[in-house]
Amino acid sequence: MENKKRQSINRRDFLKTTTLAGGGLILSFSMVWGARKISSRPNQPASLHAFLRIGEDDSIYIILSKVEMGQGIWTTLPMLIAEELDCDWRKIKVQHRPSGKGSDFAESIYVQSTGGSDSTRSEFDRYRLVGATARAMLVQAASRKFGVLPEICRTEKGFVIAGNRRASYGELAIAASALAIPSVKLREPKEWKYIGKSQKRLDSPEKINGQAIYGIDIQFPGLLTAVVAHAPVFGGKVISFDSTRAKAIKGVRDVMQIPTGIAVLADNFWLAKLGREALQVEWNLDKNKGVDSNTQIEEYRELSKTQGIPVQQKGDIVDAASTSDIIEAEYIFPYLAHAPMEPLNCTVKIQGDSCEVWTGTQSPLPHQAEVARFLGLNPEQVIFNTPFLGGSFGRRGSFDADWIMEAVHIAKASGRFIKLVWSREDDIQGGYYRPVYLHRVYIGIGSNHIPLAWQHCIVGQSLFKNTPLEKDIAPNEIDYSSVDGVNGSPYFDSIPNLSIELHTTTCNVPVLPLRSVGNTHTGFVMETLIDELAAKVGKDPVEYRHILLKNHPRHLAALNLAAEKSGWNNPLPAGIYRGIAVHAAMGSYVSQVVELNIKDGKIHLRRIVCAIDCGLAVNPDGVRAQMESGIVYGLTAALYGEITLEKGRVKQRNFNDYRMLRTHETPSIEVYIVPSTERMGGAGEPGVPPIAPALANALYAATGKRIRRLPIRAEDWSK
Repeated sequence: MENKKRQSINRRDFLKTTTLAGGGLILSFSMVWGARKISSRPNQPASLHAFLRIGEDDSIYIILSKVEMGQGIWTTLPMLIAEELDCDWRKIKVQHRPSGKGSDFAESIYVQSTGGSDSTRSEFDRYRLVGATARAMLVQAASRKFGVLPEICRTEKGFVIAGNRRASYGELAIAASALAIPSVKLREPKEWKYIGKSQKRLDSPEKINGQAIYGIDIQFPGLLTAVVAHAPVFGGKVISFDSTRAKAIKGVRDVMQIPTGIAVLADNFWLAKLGREALQVEWNLDKNKGVDSNTQIEEYRELSKTQGIPVQQKGDIVDAASTSDIIEAEYIFPYLAHAPMEPLNCTVKIQGDSCEVWTGTQSPLPHQAEVARFLGLNPEQVIFNTPFLGGSFGRRGSFDADWIMEAVHIAKASGRFIKLVWSREDDIQGGYYRPVYLHRVYIGIGSNHIPLAWQHCIVGQSLFKNTPLEKDIAPNEIDYSSVDGVNGSPYFDSIPNLSIELHTTTCNVPVLPLRSVGNTHTGFVMETLIDELAAKVGKDPVEYRHILLKNHPRHLAALNLAAEKSGWNNPLPAGIYRGIAVHAAMGSYVSQVVELNIKDGKIHLRRIVCAIDCGLAVNPDGVRAQMESGIVYGLTAALYGEITLEKGRVKQRNFNDYRMLRTHETPSIEVYIVPSTERMGGAGEPGVPPIAPALANALYAATGKRIRRLPIRAEDWSK
């Protein structure tokens, strides 16, 4: 309990204790297009990136440059500073980065954003550097205090020690803050005490005992709750509305039209929800009610048979395919909702020439700027608070800050302090999904059992067109996220004739990246096709992958470890079947083996073995947790995930018809980390792509049926 209290601190207390008057060593670190810059001055330059303060009470305050949304960086990033700082781990207090008036980060131009599983790998050097710099300054301050050379001093758990003399970091903090910034050398791996060794999560106590504050927990006097009646069809507009019955409900304070629908403001959520149900709204849906999932798939199917935009090509597909044994396959993937456990919410307080916002978002600073533009304020006049995020999986990475701007519209129009809350139904039906994709593949097999020709066409919406990342990810009409996992696949190294094409479609259904982005569908296609090829030429699935991946040691390292730990070469008990897959995403290489049996016409998952090569695993226990999380998330999508539309309306509403994997359905999961000195990869997303194909491959072993669409339906394997 004492440890929990030491780690808990709210934003206002943090800002109070980190003022210049409070004393202590303050280090911030910035990145200006790759140039490293560290400052201990109170007036900070632009592009500030993260923040460390050592208080006179020996507390170590660390501001995150990224946001914690369940992936564990609340612990992993402080580990990097602690490694070089040599501090007392129990003294560390963590906070999301503040922004706005009075904040040292008010003038930052750094685009703070969290995604792509890059938090730890992007901050690895920067966080260690600030820890090492602070430690060197504390040592220098101690050497002056003790009257000895710095070389005589050593550090240990928050103290500088010279002989029988010692001073805590808190005692030295003020003197250290007056020193010039030194050049430092980072510790060698053999000296590491924290990095590479599992640490318990710093945020666990608060999250277990209920003290952790999420956006939906924000409450203060005068705050009203708002809900919005959105059009039942994407892009629908209000023609007219009658709020008489809604306003008659005691506790409903206001009803108003905003750009996205009709907002109801009330004393609490349930009253606001009742008010919304009492509304009478006439919608204009004529231009947007034509989207139908079945029709959409038929359109995609016909499009896949035509020439797409070339993405990767070599050799001559036509000549090679005409003389080869052919595999033809069509794969279908539905819209998927992100479905984070905490539904979207945003609290807004506008007072005079300032605004304060509380919301869980992956991109606080860009959204702060967007709020400021809308209100006609400077960014520093918008205080943007980032509580814990109750999951995201990409949904809180919306480029247009849809739910945030909706809340700001309501607060401005009403003149009230409001907390916008989306219900679970709002979240499931509110748009921003992983797009529908269709793959059409023709594979010609050569006499040496290796594909002679591979023609691959992908059809689907762009995730990044008309976004700030379009120039980087979707230039020249090719959204590379749509083909990621197929384009440049290591399996194509020895295939002489190759054509990958893309058809990018348009639709009024809003889409966003989902956890592991394009790999959610491309990994499934590639790994089930490789399995099918292995079976067709009479090769063991692992043996066949060895042949195709012979020049890719990191793929093989993960594959071999998963095969070894699962006992791949050992016979299975009667009625038990298994499948394997290996896939690279976000710089990491993951292989998974699924064991299952079929009983009473149902799939029963028995065991999952996972191996990951992520380079250096800073917090191995955190990596294992992310693999387990990714596996459960991927299984949910494989077995149940599907958003369908009929006459423009989303048919699913809540977890009863957009199901999650349940505890009793979750098998034993074993995670093994490949010892590796290779370049660091991510951990938050790479565990998702291999699980669905490994499951499908195990189903083939059990039933002889190939799975060509997700989610997996009984009729696809039980016939």
